[in-house]
Amino acid sequence: MTERVVLAYSGGLDTSVAIGWIAEETGAEVIAVAVDVGQGGEDLDVIRKRALACGAVEAEVADAKDEFAEEYCLPAIKANALYMDRYPLVSALSRPTIVKHLVAAAQKHGATTVAHGCTGKGNDQVRFEAGIVALAPDLKCIAPVRDYAMTRDKAIAFCEQKNLPIATTKKSPYSIDQNVFGRAVETGFLEDIWNAPIEDIYEYTSNPAEVREADEVVISFKEGVPVAIDGRPVTVLQAIQQLNERAGGQGVGRIDMVEDRLVGIKSREVYEAPGAIALITAHQELENVTVERELARYKRQVEQRWGELVYDGQWFSPLKRALDGFIDEANQHVNGDIRMTLHGGRAVVTGRRSETSLYDFDLATYDTGDTFDQAAAKGFIDIYSLSSKIAAKRDLV
Repeated sequence: MTERVVLAYSGGLDTSVAIGWIAEETGAEVIAVAVDVGQGGEDLDVIRKRALACGAVEAEVADAKDEFAEEYCLPAIKANALYMDRYPLVSALSRPTIVKHLVAAAQKHGATTVAHGCTGKGNDQVRFEAGIVALAPDLKCIAPVRDYAMTRDKAIAFCEQKNLPIATTKKSPYSIDQNVFGRAVETGFLEDIWNAPIEDIYEYTSNPAEVREADEVVISFKEGVPVAIDGRPVTVLQAIQQLNERAGGQGVGRIDMVEDRLVGIKSREVYEAPGAIALITAHQELENVTVERELARYKRQVEQRWGELVYDGQWFSPLKRALDGFIDEANQHVNGDIRMTLHGGRAVVTGRRSETSLYDFDLATYDTGDTFDQAAAKGFIDIYSLSSKIAAKRDLV
């Protein structure tokens, strides 16, 4: 029986060439799988037909936008996940979504191997392969660019030699990955970290320096889930899409950073994630109102570790699953509304209200009606500082 390989297929030059390349290198039949996580571009059926025309024996496409938003982006919102305190895990979140469909296709078609188009320098090779073996330990993984030296020049030559139905236009100077949660841009002139980004590289966000009217928005949450925008019910996908439009129109969500890749190198990345940044900012503030102090303090440690695990390709790991349970529990009372002003590249919280709020006006006020027993503070301070006081007496001798 002929071996079968499932290929993560984008419809572009590299993965189109990879179909025939893998067949020639391995003698296997190739099954192409394309997953829509909101990256835009061509119609899925066009992509499916191209894969077949390029030699795939089967081609599957999946509209996974809602799945991606609800099962992958939403946990990141609940976790306030920002790798290195800035990056909302745009690409890292899409990889396990795609992996799940690749593994399902491999099991359906009896494939022994899964292939992807990643290089040997990036994080995505780890995210794909660690995810695949976590779901199906017996599957093998290959990467033509990394394993078979499938360079861009060789890919173009192969495409022309085989007369494949795909344009071999000059490659963009940038490497771009995008989905509904955001957009990542790297390489080209950005590899010199002294060079400032230019407006041409942005698509999801408008120039924040341009003069425009501010946009006020109210985001409603129930148990940490965004459920309404300005009082109108939304799905998680709709919340991201609407805030991509509104926050992006105000230049919110631009990130220019040098990040620590899992493979050990530092890399300059430019991101656009207007919806993600607006939702995480609102969610963080609602947690400030509704989550008890000690739980909130500990959750911030969990958030950092959760983000590192996801960035490092450990979505399906036991620790990540266990932290998910903690994060869901911590979100049980994260209900209410956050009012934000979107303007000049910033999402600024201006109002908060919640039926499960821990904010008590009568305890917080300094005016008449204050119910806080200030007389109790003296004894509290005496006991709280007692150990330091004893140590100081010893150390000052």
